[in-house]
Amino acid sequence: MTMKEKIKEAVELIKSSTHTTVFTGAGISVESGIPPFRGKDGLWSKYDPMVLDINYFYMHPEKSWKVIREIFYEYFEKAKPNFAHYAIAKLGGMNLVQAVITQNIDGLHTEAGSKTVYEFHGTSKTLMCIECQEKYEVENLDLSNIPPCCTRCGGILKPDFIFFGEAIPEPAGTLSFEEAEKADVFILVGTSGKIVPASYIPFRAKENGAKIIEINKEESKYTLEHLSDLFLKENAVEIFKMIMQELN
Repeated sequence: MTMKEKIKEAVELIKSSTHTTVFTGAGISVESGIPPFRGKDGLWSKYDPMVLDINYFYMHPEKSWKVIREIFYEYFEKAKPNFAHYAIAKLGGMNLVQAVITQNIDGLHTEAGSKTVYEFHGTSKTLMCIECQEKYEVENLDLSNIPPCCTRCGGILKPDFIFFGEAIPEPAGTLSFEEAEKADVFILVGTSGKIVPASYIPFRAKENGAKIIEINKEESKYTLEHLSDLFLKENAVEIFKMIMQELN
């Protein structure tokens, strides 16, 4: 089947679906200039992942925060949503996509205009006090002095995303699996399927009868395990350009 035929089939599936869910991983954000954490050019090849270990953070908050500020609040903050993020939001506005589940913590789906977004690993856009759980919007904080502290109780603030050693945040964890059960079309975008428990979510969708459309530059766990019904081998921006063109 040619790519044009595959795009046509994908669009037909989306149009005939009663509930389409999009599930995104690092691959979609790479096209906004955010590098993945793993792999040859990943962030963990440059930084020690220990800075995001929850016990290390409690013991050495200043050392952790030095790297956290550099990665998430100096580097990542420059990233903007790309065409794929905007296309997913537009499909939501057309009632062709009902929800987005994302493993990314960059907030780019919300910034692009998607309304129902489940952030499975949390978000870098808010910070939470480790003592009293007060939350702060990061844009309202001055991060020149680290670690930042709670104005209410003086406790140290931690980014509101999951660290190594922490549980998946609720209610996003439960809602993501429930969302997968509702979908009759489930679109995977830029995810390798290597990160658990997030990697189980597409399997839950498949078990409940969803058609799986996979958009990835390379074959993933889902391709190799024959979970995907339709594999579109290209980057997310190019595929969504073709999908939007076909829809129009």
